[in-house]
Amino acid sequence: MARRTRVAMRALRTPRAASTAATMDLAHIDTWLFDLDNTLYPPSAGLFAHIDVKMGQFIQRLLGVDPVEARRVQKRFFHEHGTTLRGLMNEHGVEPGEFLDYVHDIDMDTLGPDLRLVRAMERLPGRKLIFTNADTAYAQRVLARLGLGDAFGAIHCIHGMDYRPKPDPVAYAILIERYGIDPTRALFVEDMARNLEPAKALGMTTVWVDNGSESGGHGARANYIDLRIADTSAWLDSLTFGARAVAA
Repeated sequence: MARRTRVAMRALRTPRAASTAATMDLAHIDTWLFDLDNTLYPPSAGLFAHIDVKMGQFIQRLLGVDPVEARRVQKRFFHEHGTTLRGLMNEHGVEPGEFLDYVHDIDMDTLGPDLRLVRAMERLPGRKLIFTNADTAYAQRVLARLGLGDAFGAIHCIHGMDYRPKPDPVAYAILIERYGIDPTRALFVEDMARNLEPAKALGMTTVWVDNGSESGGHGARANYIDLRIADTSAWLDSLTFGARAVAA
C-alpha cells in the first residue's frame, strides 16, 4: 500500500527582525536552504576561528607580510569581495583549490553530534540543501561531525557558484537554476545577515541566526529579514515539534 506522509507544523511565534512578535505560516515552504558555518552549529565551537587563523597564515606567506597586515588584508577582502578567497583570486590570481585545502585543514574535535538538530531535520518536510561559501569536502566533514551526513539532498558550494560567493546575486541565480527552486516557496537560514538580502529580493523567506558570529550583523536591516532567531537547532526543534506521519 502506498504511504502518504502528512506533516502538521504547529504555529511558531517568533520575533521578527523589527522586534515585533508575529506568527508566520511556513506551510508553503517546500525547499529549505541552510548555510553551514556558525548556522548549523554555534560560533562557540570555534571552527571558523581556526579557519580565520589559517587564512591569515596563507596571506602572510603569499604576500610576505606580518600577522597584523595579513588580518587587515583578509578583512578587506571579505568586505569588498564577499570572501577572502574571492579577493585573493581577483587581486593576486590565487588558485581556489590551494587556498581551500589549506584553510579547511583544521581539527574538528570541538564539534559533535547534535541529536536535537538531527531529529528536527528528519521531521522537516521538503527538500533540504546546504548553501555555503565553503567547499563540498569541508562541508561533508562538518555535517558528518554533526550527525547530518545524510540529511541534505545537495551541497551548493563555492565551486558550484563559479567562485561568486554569497552575497553575490550570481551565486543565488545558479542555485535556483541548478535545483529548480521556486524562490517564493524556499526558506533560507543564515548567520550572516547581509547574505539574506539577495535571497529576499528573489522572494525567499529569510531567517537570520543572530548568534554573535563575527560580522554576522553587519548591514542587518529589517526589510530583508523575516525571522530572527538565536539558535537553529532550538528553532527547528520547536518548529517541527508537532510533526507527525500518517499512513494512508
